[in-house]
Parts: sequence; C-alpha cells; structure tokens
Amino acid sequence: MGKIQRALISVSDKQGIVEFSRGLSELGIEIVSTGGTASLLRDNKIPVRDVSELTGFPEMMDGRVKTLHPKIHGGILALRDNPEHMAQMKTRGIVPIDLLVVNLYPFEATVARGASFEEIVENIDIGGPSMVRAAAKNHTQVGVVVDPEDYSSILAELKEDGCSLSPATHFRLCCKAFQHTSRYDGAISNYFASVDENQKPMRWGRTVNIQISKIQDLRYGENPHQSAAFYGTQGDTGPAIGRAKQFQGKELSFNNILDADAALGTVLEFSDIATIAIKHSNPCGVALSKKSLADSFRKAKACDPVSIFGGVIAFNRPVDEETAKELQEIFLEIVIAPGFTPEAKAVLSSAKRLLNIRLLELDMSQQPQGGGYDLRRVRGGMLIQDWDTGKIDVHACKVATERKPTEEEYQALDFAWRVCRHVKSNAIVFASPDQVLGVGAGQMSRVDSAKIAVLRAATHGLDLRGSAVASDAFYPFRDGIDEAAKAGAKSVIQPGGSIKDEEVIAAANEHGMAMIFTGMRHFRH
Repeated sequence: MGKIQRALISVSDKQGIVEFSRGLSELGIEIVSTGGTASLLRDNKIPVRDVSELTGFPEMMDGRVKTLHPKIHGGILALRDNPEHMAQMKTRGIVPIDLLVVNLYPFEATVARGASFEEIVENIDIGGPSMVRAAAKNHTQVGVVVDPEDYSSILAELKEDGCSLSPATHFRLCCKAFQHTSRYDGAISNYFASVDENQKPMRWGRTVNIQISKIQDLRYGENPHQSAAFYGTQGDTGPAIGRAKQFQGKELSFNNILDADAALGTVLEFSDIATIAIKHSNPCGVALSKKSLADSFRKAKACDPVSIFGGVIAFNRPVDEETAKELQEIFLEIVIAPGFTPEAKAVLSSAKRLLNIRLLELDMSQQPQGGGYDLRRVRGGMLIQDWDTGKIDVHACKVATERKPTEEEYQALDFAWRVCRHVKSNAIVFASPDQVLGVGAGQMSRVDSAKIAVLRAATHGLDLRGSAVASDAFYPFRDGIDEAAKAGAKSVIQPGGSIKDEEVIAAANEHGMAMIFTGMRHFRH
C-alpha cells in the first residue's frame, strides 16, 4: 500500500482526536481540516491546513458547504495507479488525500434529546457521508476512519510500517465505514418514516431500518442441518446474554442462547434471592429464599427434578461454594449469575464432566433500557411489537370474588403472575409465595395446561393445597377453575375479560376461592 502523506480530519465526536492528530503530525503526515476540528487542533499547537486552502472556496452557507468540492473528492477518489487520473489531478491542481478521518453529525443523539424538527434536520450530515463513501469505495488506496476506538491501533500500525496501512486494515476500515453510513442513513430514514407531514410522531413508521452486528458464528441452528450466527442490537443497555462473560464450557449454541435469554428474563423479575430453572424456553423451576442461594436452588430443583436435567439455571446473586456443590450433582447446560466466588469456580471445575457446564457472568444491576422492539420473522414479512414489559400491582387489581385474598395469598399471586408471563401460552402456574409448584405450558386448551400442572406437582410430591394459580389469559370456561380447586388452590390471578367471566367468578365463589383480575394478559406464542 502507498505511504500516507496527507490526512483530512473532520469530526463531530472529538474524543481522542487531539492525541491521534498529534501522532499523525509527528509522523510527518500533513493534516487538512475543517471548522471546529481545525480550531481545536490549532489550539493544541498541531499544524493544520484549512480545507478552503485546497478548494479555493471558503466554507459557505453556515458550514453546509465546505467539503463538497472536486478538489476534495478528486483527492479521495483518484486511482493512484491510473495515469489518466494522475494527469487530471496535476492539471486541476488536486492533491491526493490518503487518510480520511470523519465521524458524522450527532443525528441520533439530537433526536433522542427531543430537539425541534428544524434542529434535527440541521444535524443531517451531507459532506461527511459523501467523503466516507468515497474513501471506502477507493479503500485500496485510501484509509477511512470513522470510529475513535480505532485511533490507537492505526497510529501504532503507521509507526511500525513506515506510514502505511496493510491491505487487511484498509479492507476492515472500508467495511466499518459502509456499516457506519448505512446505520446513519437508516436512523435518518427511521425518523422521517415515523413522523407525519406536520412532523407529528406516528406510533409505527412506514418503514423500519435495523442494523445488527455479529457477535459470533454458531456451530449450528436449532438443528445440526441449519447454519446460524448470533447478532447483537445497537443502542440497548442493561443485562443481555450477548454481554455476558463466559469463562468455562463449550461455545453457546443457538438453543443455549434462547434458553439463557429466557432464564435471564425470568430472574430479572425478582429482587429477593432467586433461582430460575429453564428447559426448552419454559420455567420448570422457580423459587425464592430469605435464607441463602443454595436454599433457593434446592426449592427450584424440587419443582421438577426431572426436567431440570440438562437445563439452564439463572441466579440473581453470586454463586457461592455451597450452591456450587448443589449444582455439581446434576447435569446442566448453563449457569448464569452476577458472579462466582473463587471457591465456587473451583468446585465447578473440579471434575472433567463439570467443565462442559457453561458459566456466564453477567452484571444484573442495571435496568434494561432501549433495545428497540420484539421482532418476529414470518414468511414474506416481519411482525414488530413492543417488548412485553407490562407490570401490575396485585393489591391494586380488581377483586372479582366474594372473598378477598389474604396477604399471604397476595404474595403467592404476585409470585405466580411474575413467573406465568415467562411461560408459553396457554400458561398455568401453581405457586406458593416463594416456590413454583406446577407448570402447564404451551397447550391448545387452558384446562389441559391446568391438568398438566397438577400432574407435574403430584409427580414430584408437591402439595397444591392452599396454592395460588395464575393464568396468562382469561379463563374461557369454569372448567379451569374447577380443576384448580380440585387440586387444592385457594386463590386465582388472571386477566379477566371473558364473556364467561360471571360463570368463572361463580365457580370460584362456589369453591371459596379468592380471585383477582389484572386487566392485562401475557401471551407468549
């Protein structure tokens, strides 16, 4: 690759630009710059040449026009190994630009802070994306830098290789540049698609642009004949499997990631010490404890000691030695926690069979923020919805029956409802205030889900007398209430809203049950 002799620098995000520019200057690279960037470099005693010196035109129209000029784009796009291009450059007085360092006006940040429509429009960068695309197109001969995170590695490579960058670096920077402009244009498109002709927000845009970045290739998808990869979304914060630190076990598989996400979503429901056991994306064991993490795990395991085999476990407290000793007794795919003590790590790596357990360490202290939408691909299109983040206060729910729940029943109802929202529909969950007792998931009939939940409890020796039962959607008939009462449940939480509500309420009253309506359902298809 050719030696870099001249760099054009024009950045909105000034992070690290002074140090980077000083490094370039010390290597003898001439710096050309614009507006605020040029002023900043001069203030820091870094030699800089104004773009207007190259173009022969001053910046115009409040800075709207400064780099849109043949002497800039010619210097970027000219093929150095094309004699005709080089002759035209000489004739027109165009000098080559070998390195372009640009990041764009902060359009997304301007929208996010609720700026006026006029200010948002002014933060649409024109010259920046044009130069970036030009440099990326001519990437074999021009380096293009759009990310401050790359400054140090580029400077180190220039120092080591006599002011040259390798073909691999040029190509990597080119790819990053096109991704950068694509995301930028997508953000602009999304904004204008989401407002009407009066600049009033619309709930759903006419079009949606989504950019996701690959985290890793996967061995295969849901089945070995399916190829797959794991991608991360932009802009969200908080706990996420893609940000977890894995320090033991094989690489995560497609199904591992689905189950791990289900476990994480469920464990984040609770502030008390909690253990979640997931099998095929459904909770098969959930328990809370006031005593210890190990105690919560033992209770979660007791919910379904069969299904937990080969499952995924999530904790909301660091795993200690006592808990690790409980974990080592069964085969598990993944354990997720905010941390693992050194003693716990020693236990979970003490035998060859244990080394296959994937241990994921994940900060759970932050509340999730942003993250866009829940996307479901269907043939010929895509469904887009908000994430199901709806919350209820059980004490504020409508009491539909003659009897009001006791305080202990309210605690059990709240616990059952929090778990129920993470169970595939039709979902039925029986629970005490701190332990799931039976789960019925994914059945075509709600009463069948109830029967399965009762059967699971009986199979594992769990007593449903006095339990609470949660239903993710309304009971269409009284049969589900009759099954719950026959099993011993004494309180019910459900959305309500069925044309048969009066029949269902009458059934609950007949059985002396307390029932509350949430007014909110939690289908998970």
